[in-house]
Amino acid sequence: MRDADGFDEFYRETSARMLRYGYALTGDLAEAQDVVQEAYTRAWRRWATVSAHPAPEGWLRLTVGRLSTDRWRRLSGWRAAVRRAGPPEPVGPPSEDAVLLTAALRKLAVPTRQAVALHYLFDLSVADIAAEIGAPVGTVTSRLSRGRAELAEILTPARTPEVTDAEH
Repeated sequence: MRDADGFDEFYRETSARMLRYGYALTGDLAEAQDVVQEAYTRAWRRWATVSAHPAPEGWLRLTVGRLSTDRWRRLSGWRAAVRRAGPPEPVGPPSEDAVLLTAALRKLAVPTRQAVALHYLFDLSVADIAAEIGAPVGTVTSRLSRGRAELAEILTPARTPEVTDAEH
């Protein structure tokens, strides 16, 4: 059985230092968080061994260092490939239609938006969506119908009454 209290205490005492160390090694906060999280995950899996180690924090520092080096090696290979291929083509701004559709999708309830996205962006069938989200086929059909209706209402421009010359 793992000593959860001991690990929790170890984490509280060392996590800020490990994150600073990871950041110093990677130069990127998100990368540092990933590396440190992985190191703590490995420490938890081997907590009986790590907690008996003469310097558990040293073990963790070594793990953070090795994980950082591994990531650096992987990234350097990726960077070399990008250099060989050249920079990617610039991507233009999204079209007005894409902006309007994205804004409209955000107005849908999350389950409805999920069904619409899976059906129209991933071309999944109603049965496949039902299996993926764990809902009955009828529920998915209802969400798609509701989503289409709500999108039509949101995306259809409001009609203003026409003013005739006689009304002036």
